[in-house]
Amino acid sequence: MLDIERIRKEPEWLDNGLKKRGIEPISGEILRLDAERRNLQTRIQQAQSKRNDLSKQIGEIKKSGGNADAVMAEVAALKDQIANDEAVELKFADDLNTILASYPNIPADDVPVGKDENDNKEVSKVGDQTKFQFNDIKDHVTLGELNKQIDFATAAKLSGARFVVLKNKITRMERALAQLMLDTHTEEFGYIEVSPPLMVLDNAMYGTGQLPKFKEDLFQTTTGHWLIPTAEVSLTNFVSDMIIDPKELPMRFTAYTPCFRSEAGSAGKDTRGMIRQHQFYKVEMVSITTPEQSDEEHERMTKAAETILQKLKLPYRKILLCTGDMGFAARKTYDLEVWIPSQNTYREISSCSNCGDFQARRMKARYKPEGSKNTEFVHTLNGSGLAVGRTLVAVMENYQQADGSIKVPDVLVPYMNGVTVIK
Repeated sequence: MLDIERIRKEPEWLDNGLKKRGIEPISGEILRLDAERRNLQTRIQQAQSKRNDLSKQIGEIKKSGGNADAVMAEVAALKDQIANDEAVELKFADDLNTILASYPNIPADDVPVGKDENDNKEVSKVGDQTKFQFNDIKDHVTLGELNKQIDFATAAKLSGARFVVLKNKITRMERALAQLMLDTHTEEFGYIEVSPPLMVLDNAMYGTGQLPKFKEDLFQTTTGHWLIPTAEVSLTNFVSDMIIDPKELPMRFTAYTPCFRSEAGSAGKDTRGMIRQHQFYKVEMVSITTPEQSDEEHERMTKAAETILQKLKLPYRKILLCTGDMGFAARKTYDLEVWIPSQNTYREISSCSNCGDFQARRMKARYKPEGSKNTEFVHTLNGSGLAVGRTLVAVMENYQQADGSIKVPDVLVPYMNGVTVIK
């Protein structure tokens, strides 16, 4: 959520930031609603004070034997005025809150300005694009069907489009990848492994920015719960409505969960294979920090995700997203894109974002700096470490052999009970 206090002091901060995202200025409307609300609050306070004074007068008049009818009538009129003003003030507050919650985060100063993915900035490239000693390069769908370990037909019979059934060693490799990720993040980077709820309430979805803007991209149960589109929702909301001891920061959590997305805005995109599905597995990382820690934590989190790709010896590149391609809640985002041979291109496999205090304002997540009487909002960060299904796709395609078999990356062999080739 946007910072109303900063907008009051620096309306140009908001308008310039939104302009970078291609959004028209809105500070004028926000300041108008804010002024109307504050004027009403002042009027309500003045009326309450006058009512209190008149109430005291009524007692004094009656004590002296006088007639207090006129004063009592004035008190009654003030009571009605206060009730009406409070209702209008509440409407202004709701309208203001709706606007502040519906606009995206303001980009960090070093985020490149651009319209879409074509304006993103490549930061680094690691590893050479895979070269094969044969010409018949297969995609993961063909490889899985050749080995009879990926079954889209059965998945479609059970659930429709954008689902998959994995079998045998491919299933084992999916689990092995997740285990490698969790072991790396917990043992090398100090994340606490968590098994969180997969269904959450409205306030959790609102806290991380999925609601109300992205309602159509979510799945909701008949009980009113929402299926999480990412474990970011559960993990980040651990600190909602809390005042955290600064000695506990930074907090770092990781979780391996299924994720559920309706993909409402992706009709016709990636209809073949496992790149874009309604249900998929992901290892998520979330950090809660002070404002001073968040930039360094963002680099650290991205490094944790990169470490998985390096251990798997998969070629990838690191991209700094431009303002037009960045997520709603992010102030700065790095994408990691892995090389997919069958598509002859890099595809996103991780997105690591620093959200600043944007989510914390929605969640009311604060901490009290040492020596300060006031609380401040924490900063929240989240990142894929990694999307397990896409990592499986990348391993299958980059490690394919001429006969359609799949070599198991060395780092996964211990997790695969010694299996070195899937065939």
